[in-house]
Amino acid sequence: MLLVLDAGNTNTVIGVYEGQTLAAAWRITTNRAQTVDEYGLLLRGLFQHAGRAPADITAAIVASVVPPLDATIRETIQRHFAVEPLFVGPGLRTGMPILYQPAADVGADRIVNAVAGFARCGGPLVIVDFGTATTFDVVSAKGEYMGGLICPGMGISAEALFVRTARLPRVEIRPPERLIGNTTVGSIQSGLFYGYLGLVDGILERLRGELGEQTRTMATGGLAPLMASHSRFIQEHDENLTLQGLRLIWERTRGKS
Repeated sequence: MLLVLDAGNTNTVIGVYEGQTLAAAWRITTNRAQTVDEYGLLLRGLFQHAGRAPADITAAIVASVVPPLDATIRETIQRHFAVEPLFVGPGLRTGMPILYQPAADVGADRIVNAVAGFARCGGPLVIVDFGTATTFDVVSAKGEYMGGLICPGMGISAEALFVRTARLPRVEIRPPERLIGNTTVGSIQSGLFYGYLGLVDGILERLRGELGEQTRTMATGGLAPLMASHSRFIQEHDENLTLQGLRLIWERTRGKS
């Protein structure tokens, strides 16, 4: 079995593949202060709850955008799963040319998403990842990673509104009951949701104008189902897209595809 791990700034997503089937997946809070033993206990507990055994893992691949955690993740996998993890980074065979300058500056998760998205949809393609930051990643019809856009995530926007104002409360991010809010909470929810939806669709409309109307658009990340269901341009979403990309890259490094 293959262990795949995507360490993001807010959440870490972990999956186990049996062949091409995602047999189990978990989303945990990214904690830069946790030790190897703490991560090991957490992962072993998740495996036990899912009826899996750490000894069944024969390989592991990691995408991380949190460099201070890399050594902890590596040692956790070495100690508790007895395999040497492969980290996605410069020089790794992904099968996708990188046009970004410099190529090493692109977040590992963005490349992994692009690989998975292109394998599924072809190109041109735009992938919107609703994470701590919201990223728009563009893949050409030839399968080249062209670059993209980076915006503050919806959670960051909501938190900034709460922190930088004296009387506005912290609110749950969800579709409001009405466009015109008649309470403070409703007004904030409406502004956050429709404001962000306008940002997303506005950028996608411009990208489609540049890339062509045949451009496919898909979403991933924690808020992908919520935003995709209201967007005019997002055609599909997959919260496990990064995990699929990690599996594909691992197979390519082993010459299996």
